[in-house]
Amino acid sequence: MNARERSRISRPGASGVSCADSERPEESLSQLPWPLRALNIAGRAARSIGLPVLDLDPDALLRTACENRGLDDFGDPAFLAPYRLLFDAYEHDAHLTPFGRMGVRRDVLRLLENRLYVEDALKRHPEIGKGEIRAPIFVLGLPRTGTSILHELLAQDPAFRVPMTWETNVLFPPPARATYETDPRIALAEQHYSGLDQVLPEFKLIHRMGAQLPQECVALVAHEFASLVFHTSHDVARYQRWLDSADLGWAYRSHRRYLQYLQWKAPAERWVLKSPGHLWWPETLLEVYPDAKIVQTHRDPLRVVSSLAHLVAVLRGMSSHRIDRHAIGEDWAARLALGLNRTLAFRRARKLPDDRVFDIQFTDFVGREIPTVRRMYEHFGMTLSTEAEARMQRYLAANPKDGKGTHRYALSDAGLQPAAERKRFADYQEHFRVHEEPVP
Repeated sequence: MNARERSRISRPGASGVSCADSERPEESLSQLPWPLRALNIAGRAARSIGLPVLDLDPDALLRTACENRGLDDFGDPAFLAPYRLLFDAYEHDAHLTPFGRMGVRRDVLRLLENRLYVEDALKRHPEIGKGEIRAPIFVLGLPRTGTSILHELLAQDPAFRVPMTWETNVLFPPPARATYETDPRIALAEQHYSGLDQVLPEFKLIHRMGAQLPQECVALVAHEFASLVFHTSHDVARYQRWLDSADLGWAYRSHRRYLQYLQWKAPAERWVLKSPGHLWWPETLLEVYPDAKIVQTHRDPLRVVSSLAHLVAVLRGMSSHRIDRHAIGEDWAARLALGLNRTLAFRRARKLPDDRVFDIQFTDFVGREIPTVRRMYEHFGMTLSTEAEARMQRYLAANPKDGKGTHRYALSDAGLQPAAERKRFADYQEHFRVHEEPVP
């Protein structure tokens, strides 16, 4: 049996593969609108007396995706092991509310159905897999270091192609250049994010979301169930422990195939991509994209950790009834240090020529965005056109920093001590000469 045959998920009855608590464990419930709180309270009451509440069966969801779309080939079966491990963590680690279980089911079905669609397109149109991806630019940096606004600015250059949120949410039909600005999925994605604003209004103060904003690579490798996005949104510790040490070669090769699919009818002169996740796997990235150019952003890690811990707590509060902020702080501080140290070792080994990597200090970038971008273009031997620069200027004017308010966070909320964290990140800060900032 070959890999493709092993990856087929059969209909029911066919042979083969079947398609620490916080001090205030209820604090997440108070963030939600009353109807959702009522749903969660009722669901917990039902579970307490032994009644089932929205079973999350990974094999049943595989079958449902097949039945929904009339397709049965998910492609490379490498995703199945992390997929099942993730569901084990959902059940045993995440403390999901009924609303959280509904969200998991919806998101997983979307990812599975996307896989089916793309695999079917690649089989019927083998020319997709022959599409060139030349010298892509990857923005690497921890969350909260300016990667998002940099990505958004670079998206203003007509010579660049970025994966937009609407096209990565629902991958079929393939995006087309003629309808790229009017695709009906744009309105559907905006409706989704409007609903998220109602459920979790604080989140938009932390991270902007929108159908026509660039999306991170974590959204693409999520289709391989090999992404940081899962442990960010839910406490899936046993899954994340696997991911931290996994060889993600297959996931990066899949990432490339998704780009080829997205550019099939909406061509790309040069892709510009970004994700903090690449910090953990820089060598794998270069194996799959050997001509890539790298931009690494830098910021005081203590500001990053305290802000990210707050973001994770807010996100998990939407779907879990147990939020341990101190556990989140220690967990993510250690993980961010791991990612930075892996990339630091990669950079010290000089496995990437100097002319293909460009460093940006957050404190130098904020308020001087266009001059920084101009220097980046010059470093890579590229031309920043007058049109592209004007579009970037207009974008900055239309999207001022903290234009929708600010979110407040403190390192102590995450149970972390400044001296210990300075020691944890000292090697990284010294090597890249990262400026210390006041730490709330």
